[in-house]
Amino acid sequence: MGRVLVTGSASGIGAAVRSRLAADGHEVVGVDLRDADITADLGTEQGRDDVAAACGRLDGAVLCAGLAALTGRPSSLLVSVNYFGAVGLLQRLKGSFSAPASVVLLSSNSVSIQPGWSRRLVTACLDGTEAEARALADDLEPLGVYPATKAALARWVRRSAPAWIGDGIRLNAVAPGHITTPLSDAVADDPSYGPLMGGLRIPAGRPGTPEEVADVVRFLLSDEARYVVGSTLFVDGGLEASLRADDWPEPWRP
Repeated sequence: MGRVLVTGSASGIGAAVRSRLAADGHEVVGVDLRDADITADLGTEQGRDDVAAACGRLDGAVLCAGLAALTGRPSSLLVSVNYFGAVGLLQRLKGSFSAPASVVLLSSNSVSIQPGWSRRLVTACLDGTEAEARALADDLEPLGVYPATKAALARWVRRSAPAWIGDGIRLNAVAPGHITTPLSDAVADDPSYGPLMGGLRIPAGRPGTPEEVADVVRFLLSDEARYVVGSTLFVDGGLEASLRADDWPEPWRP
């Protein structure tokens, strides 16, 4: 793979991805608010500009940076970090990739197991401006905004993958479930949202680990996955399958 950009590299899944790729001998450029090769706030236009200007040539990227839905957290912040912090950065980086290249974004199994998220917000992310999407999000509860931002990411991958592979860049996504990270721990401790997470029964019998997600990301980045384009792989211990065994996940339904 060579030189890979990893956002959200200071903790959780991003840190596990960084460690796994570095152990495999790749040069990893980490991006985060702290403890990273490039410190930047991807929730801002300036932060995305700074990363794009500093990262240099790349053979791949993994967009892990994201925020959870927490009581009192502004919904517009989820839009700017989770969706535009990934897609806006990638659009700036497109000319930095050396083909063949591979890019992985983090969606979420909440897209298909959680009801009630706003399709209007997904459309605003995909087809509108960041300001429009932020304004719409701030009229909504964070609990419904989080899966909407992750649905928008998955749909952006499907929309963009055919054109990007023409330039030698593969786009794919992973959709983790409950993974033991600081992000999921914060949700579990939230007085409003924690009980909802606690009520889920994972067929595998336990939450996943960041390293298990990193293994799937490593596969998608590798040459073994060279014919995997525009896909989203669930990494959730079978939860999505157990709840929707006879249905297509909503964002990918034909």
